[in-house]
Amino acid sequence: MTTTPDMPGLSLVRHPLVQHKLAILRNRDTPTKIFKELVDEIAMLMAYEATADLGLDPCDVETPLERTVGAKVSGKKLVLVPILRAGLGMVDGFLRLIPSARVGHVGLYRDHETLEPVDYYFKIPANAEERQFFILDPMLATGGSAVAAVSRLKASGATRIRFLCLVAAPEGVRRLRATHPDVEIFSAALDRELSASGYILPGLGDAGDRLFGTR
Repeated sequence: MTTTPDMPGLSLVRHPLVQHKLAILRNRDTPTKIFKELVDEIAMLMAYEATADLGLDPCDVETPLERTVGAKVSGKKLVLVPILRAGLGMVDGFLRLIPSARVGHVGLYRDHETLEPVDYYFKIPANAEERQFFILDPMLATGGSAVAAVSRLKASGATRIRFLCLVAAPEGVRRLRATHPDVEIFSAALDRELSASGYILPGLGDAGDRLFGTR
């Protein structure tokens, strides 16, 4: 994983397997079934990187031979918050690594004329102030949905929030960091720019459409 000096707060997951799978994901000819599997696999590999510095508490463990001291993740259960609908594609990969994690949901869609997010659903576990949250969305484009999702979580008491995406645009990274400088961003790639219609270039198209076979 590497940091970007000109983009503080952004960590890029450069693992060879992540980059290999991302190249296939970008290909316009990759079918829906393979696209879903790749998003799932990349999410799991990114989860490993994004949780590397979680706090630990000691715990007693009885092995078949004797008692020893192990470690467990401190605090309440972690919470995954996919931004509907594309973020759902990243949940199972994360849960495969941390099956005890809770799952909340933020329903946002982007108005194609204003490019601003429209909020329609929000549900997270209780005791938000005591939990670590991971917002999941394959794309960080304009940053509008990411900013809105973080704002909703903070309004509910969340203080520890990280944002995970597969592909980010510089504009989205800057907007999220400018509005919420305490939120770390993890991405598999930092792409060149946004198109006039708000799509990431070179990007991978509309992640929601490609995940669910819609147009």
